[in-house]
Amino acid sequence: MTGRRDPYPRYARLREISPIVRAADDALVVTGYADCQTVVRDARFAHMPPDMLAFIGYPDWREHPALALMYTSMLVLNPPDHTRLRRLVSSAFTARRVQSLRPAIERMVGSLLDDLAADGGADFVAAFAFPLPVAVIGELLGVPAADRSQFQTLVRDWTQILERITPEVLERADPAAAAIRDYLAALLDERRRTPADDLLTALTQATDDQLTDDEVLANASLLFAAGFETTTNLLANGLHALLSHPEQLPLVARSPEAAVEELLRFDSPVQLSARIATEPIDLAGVTVEAGERVVAYLGAGNRDPQRFTAPDDLVLDRADNAPLSFGGGIHYCLGAPLARLEAQVALPALVRRFPSIALAGEPERRDSLSLKGFTAMPIRVAG
Repeated sequence: MTGRRDPYPRYARLREISPIVRAADDALVVTGYADCQTVVRDARFAHMPPDMLAFIGYPDWREHPALALMYTSMLVLNPPDHTRLRRLVSSAFTARRVQSLRPAIERMVGSLLDDLAADGGADFVAAFAFPLPVAVIGELLGVPAADRSQFQTLVRDWTQILERITPEVLERADPAAAAIRDYLAALLDERRRTPADDLLTALTQATDDQLTDDEVLANASLLFAAGFETTTNLLANGLHALLSHPEQLPLVARSPEAAVEELLRFDSPVQLSARIATEPIDLAGVTVEAGERVVAYLGAGNRDPQRFTAPDDLVLDRADNAPLSFGGGIHYCLGAPLARLEAQVALPALVRRFPSIALAGEPERRDSLSLKGFTAMPIRVAG
């Protein structure tokens, strides 16, 4: 658990050993910025095809709701299916639609800050870092406000399969994924009867001959889950980093865009991304054979001293900053602009409203290697 709380010293040690190492599960691990960037950008590194789940003991993967929902989404599909799905979803998830949410985000942030002020403090994750992004993605997708809170536990249980796939994990992940899918299926039917100005309605218009209902549900589930899971971690990781470096706090409001990029680099919500080589590829001076699994440790690449000066220091006005936190290439995170916007609005507002904000107890880290964040973070905002 210690390595998961603070993996960065271990990443540094891996880089000292070799730019590419073989892990116990036979995967090749890269920790340098340039090599990680190659893995996530080069089309010769593909996601594991769903049918390869048979080789790890799940030939019946389609019978598991958690696997079927995840492995038919664009997160893990390769071209041409990925290209088709991404193009159609992107047409509804436009930059204009995202930017139009700024006034709503500002209102939501203001309301949550009022609640924090009234209480004098709270668990930051439960009171702010979760409700803000789930409200934003819920607004965008069209999930009614009264229904959103149930998804935190459901999504956390479902996404455990990104960490490992075992019978014990599936015992929790399968019913969670089934509940998410069933809820969105009912909402999809409702949007067909009564269209609204939301993303789910826009997706229904593409189902006739471009997207199947199963594809809409898989990708709507992905967008909803990723829409708050990553941003919740960004907000909580970001606040923790700021409170650990209070001298940097004034810079948040001065340059929100640069500050958020540095917070993404310093403690990335997503720590790794795995691919499979589709042909022999030279990487870090080693020939990776076709079919070999390669894991890019994005969190390690973000702390590579060959790319960043003083990489273990938090420098909110860092120049030439390009974190790997949202991946790259054709699988670059579709929701990255929205996550950035939420953090750029929320964190400066938080610091301006509560200049004496501080931890009120020991934060609880989530037990995860791939998704880094907190399950609880008690704070006080006055006195």
